[in-house]
Amino acid sequence: MKQPDLEIDLLRTFVTVAETGSFTAAGDVLARTQSAISQQIRRLESIVGKSLFNRTSRAVVLSADGELLLAHAYAIIARNDETLRLMTAPPIEGRMRLGVAEDFIPRQLPVLLSRFGKAHPQVRLELMTGLSTMLVEKLNAGELDLVIAKRDAQPQTGRVIWREKLVWIASPEFMPDVNGTLPLVALPTPCSYRRIMLDVLRAAQLPWRISCTVHSIMGLQAAVIGNLGLSVLGRSFLGPGLVEAPESLALPAMPDTEIAVFGEETARLDLADCLVKFLTDALEGLTGSGRPLPMEIVGQICACKTLS
Repeated sequence: MKQPDLEIDLLRTFVTVAETGSFTAAGDVLARTQSAISQQIRRLESIVGKSLFNRTSRAVVLSADGELLLAHAYAIIARNDETLRLMTAPPIEGRMRLGVAEDFIPRQLPVLLSRFGKAHPQVRLELMTGLSTMLVEKLNAGELDLVIAKRDAQPQTGRVIWREKLVWIASPEFMPDVNGTLPLVALPTPCSYRRIMLDVLRAAQLPWRISCTVHSIMGLQAAVIGNLGLSVLGRSFLGPGLVEAPESLALPAMPDTEIAVFGEETARLDLADCLVKFLTDALEGLTGSGRPLPMEIVGQICACKTLS
């Protein structure tokens, strides 16, 4: 038996009755007669097979089933309206010089940008990746239009769009030195990961040494996978060869890192809004633990977001 569809117009009437508490008031809002409103509610109740309102002589109150439907109705209406806006809006076009920090969802970023390119073929992205401080410097010099980077690269500006838990990362074979000293892989000063890592170790009075200094996130990953030492990165970096350090090491807890978008005030508003919304919507594909979903699932999420 074919399942009936929920009609947007019926849901709008249902939401309006719920908000006004009256069929008459809902009719005034929607420019319809009370009889027409009643007919639409009866039709919706017939589709869902539930009574949605408890009717009294003085008011119309949502039933338990009505309360359940209300939240879904708001979401369905919002998705419908957003889709119509997307499909009827003129195509966005232009050039965007985008800087993205190496530590922003590294495993997911390529597929996200690929999906964005397919959804907006008339937008020409010119991508630069690197460390956060370098990208913000290029933005300030006018060499980039928009930058997505760690907030502390320029704390007085930027809008936070993503928070991620920092974790101690290690090779599965990692062991501390015989005397208990922790060998560390670090980026050079003024890297915030380095500063946070050393600050928490000093506060915990744990012995450490810098065993390897690297100049890129990729180099840091390679050094940790090669078992040259521990380091600190966001959870999204965990994967084959990079695991969270074992609890037996009793390492201090790490704070969250904040990723911000810089340059919105000077970039083309339509391009900046489109790109940032696309990426932040896609971030909902990460699980609550911060661990990335499989890439094929992320791709499906992005495909859905393109239509939402």
